Formats: sequence, C-alpha cells, structure tokens
Amino acid sequence: MQPSQNTSKSLNLLAALIFFTRLPFWKIREVPAACFQHVVPYWPFAGWLTGGVMAGVLWITAQAFPLPVAWLLAIASRLLLTGCLHEDGLADFLDGLGGGHSREQALAIMKDSHIGSFGVIGLAVYLLLMWQAACFLPLPVLLVAAFCGDSWSKCCAAQLINCLPYARKQEESKAKTVYSRMSQTEVLFTLAAGLLPLAILIGQKLWPAALFPPLAFAGLCWLMKKRLNGYTGDCCGATFLVCELSFYLGILLLYHS
Repeated sequence: MQPSQNTSKSLNLLAALIFFTRLPFWKIREVPAACFQHVVPYWPFAGWLTGGVMAGVLWITAQAFPLPVAWLLAIASRLLLTGCLHEDGLADFLDGLGGGHSREQALAIMKDSHIGSFGVIGLAVYLLLMWQAACFLPLPVLLVAAFCGDSWSKCCAAQLINCLPYARKQEESKAKTVYSRMSQTEVLFTLAAGLLPLAILIGQKLWPAALFPPLAFAGLCWLMKKRLNGYTGDCCGATFLVCELSFYLGILLLYHS
C-alpha cells in the first residue's frame, strides 16, 4: 500500500531533521532512502529548530555572560547541533572555486575532504563577521536575527535545486543522493517556513534586511552557473551561510544608519 500524502510529507520532514541536525531523530522511525531526495524543501523547517536553539542559548547565556561571549556560545551551539554540516560545505566551496581553474578541477577539489587555505581563511572571515554582530547590536535584535535569519536564509538557499541542475552524476555525489526539484506544494512549504518567522520584523525599521539574502542568493547562483554549470551539496551549505551573513550585515547597516 502506498503511503498517504500526509505520511509522505511527515517522512520527508523527519528525513530533513535527521539530515540537517545531529539530534537522534532517526530513533523515531526508519525513513526510506528516497525521502532524503526531498529534504531541501523542509530545510527551513529545520531552521526553526536550529535558529530557535541558537536564540535560546543566546538569551540564557546572556543572563550570565557579556553579550559577545553569549553570542559566541550561541554560534557554537548551532555548530554542535548541525555537526558543522554547512560550514564544511562553505570551506569546500571556497577551496573549489579558489583553487580550481576549470569546472572539473573545482568539482574535484570540492569533493576532497581535506581543507585548503581558501577554506580556512573563508571560515575564519565568516565566523569573525558573525561574531562581530554581537559587538554592535543589542540582545533583542540579535535574538530576532538568530531565529529569522536561519530559516529565511535556508529558504533562499533551497531555491538552488530549482534554479540549477546538479553539477555531478548521482554516483559521484558525497551523499550518493541527488535532490529532486520541488513540486508546487513543496515550494509553498519552503516559502511558508522561511517567511513566517519574518512576521516578527513587520513594522520594524529592520525589515529591509530580509532583502539581502535573496540578493546574495542571486549573485551566488550566477557564479555557480558560470563556474560549475550547476550546484552541489557543498554549494547549498555555502549559499545558506552567505545568505545568512548578508542578513546580519543588512541588519547592522540598517541599525546604524
């Protein structure tokens, strides 16, 4: 008997939580391998969890520590929660585009598990810029940014699978899985999960910061099409982090202008 549509969606969501976090969701029930081809539309829903944990850790630790220390602990909590999945993607993406002179070289470097100088420097710059946000923003703004930025940036990054083809063959992928393009229903799920948290920004002067991630996405999408003629899993992780960083930079720009 074929699973119902609601059951299929539930399994896809569970697969996304298993794939994008290190929490033991796999203990709930066994998920068919085919469900992992549909995890990207549910990526922003996973962002509700990771962004919520990040905001929660920030609020709790800010009661005892200076804000920069609390923010660093909040960033570390998400690194632990996701197993540095996205950061690994960013490092590989930067190594590939920085060290590869051709499409084939870039893809080969991105598949290599060793990190190079471009990846190390890129991660250092990314983490320093993220941490510096706490030095110039008050706690209430950081709490909102942590929750909204995570899910909205994942919503933007998820559109890669709709805009570009997969750059490798399925058997050459790291996870041995190629994401399926979203159906109309899945697009609606993705947009709902990304946009609903942004309701917090309605009526605030910081709402234009939500425009920065789509702009960052457009630039990265153009770069990937030009250099790779497609995307990889590493590209998805890198796009999320860059989109999220652009969200924080947008908030900083608006808050101090």
